[in-house]
Amino acid sequence: MLVRMKTLLRMRGGYIEGTFMNITMRMRRKAEVKGRVSTPNYDAAYCRVVGCQNPARAATGEGLDSRFCRPHAEHYARHGSPYRKSYTAPEVRPYRKAATDWIKANASDPWVVNALQRVHGLYATAGGHVEAFRLRGLSPEERAKAAWARLRKARVDPVKVLADVLAVEMIIRDDPQADHKREFKEVQAAKLVHRMASGSHKRWGEGASATELHVFPRSRGRVLRHLGKEALEVGELVVDHHRDALPKAPVAKGGPR
Repeated sequence: MLVRMKTLLRMRGGYIEGTFMNITMRMRRKAEVKGRVSTPNYDAAYCRVVGCQNPARAATGEGLDSRFCRPHAEHYARHGSPYRKSYTAPEVRPYRKAATDWIKANASDPWVVNALQRVHGLYATAGGHVEAFRLRGLSPEERAKAAWARLRKARVDPVKVLADVLAVEMIIRDDPQADHKREFKEVQAAKLVHRMASGSHKRWGEGASATELHVFPRSRGRVLRHLGKEALEVGELVVDHHRDALPKAPVAKGGPR
């Protein structure tokens, strides 16, 4: 018994020592990064977006980004491109309808069946439902899983998810000024999926004294990249095998921006 107690004490002492060292290392790292951020890097020069005369964030002491200024960095985080905006709901709507009709007309196609099964798989492996107001502190990967769990709880038809993925492929195909980078596609798909069941709503009490809580997760950053990556993987085989067969959708006046 005495030997066991000594062993446990040594283990606990080692755990405490290791925890203290980890905290010390994190504090040093935080101080180092803070020092780098507060020291302007004049070699960063100007923002890389053509026509922008603003200095990159690293040259202003506001961050470590040596590529973009603050406005374009925030635009990049929200839209997946430093210069291209996300497609609006009216622009996407005809493509979503055309994609939905095409999916229903090809419901027995093995690649369509596989894609819908993948959506069911994302629903099944998303874990427990997490309310939108309890997302703080979760990693981007965990937040992306929570988004799939919200869709599952809302019983969103997998056909709608696949339709949004195909709509993104179609609208980028028809847009002469589209950003064809994978990341832009991921963010556009994630935004469409995110809107289907993005918030949590609570109500306490009745009548005029009732209290309501409406919380919507922020649609930006690495969460969109993880969510969009999984969304595009849902329809990648459909796109690979039916790229030329995807319908041409009537677009709003002027087409995509």
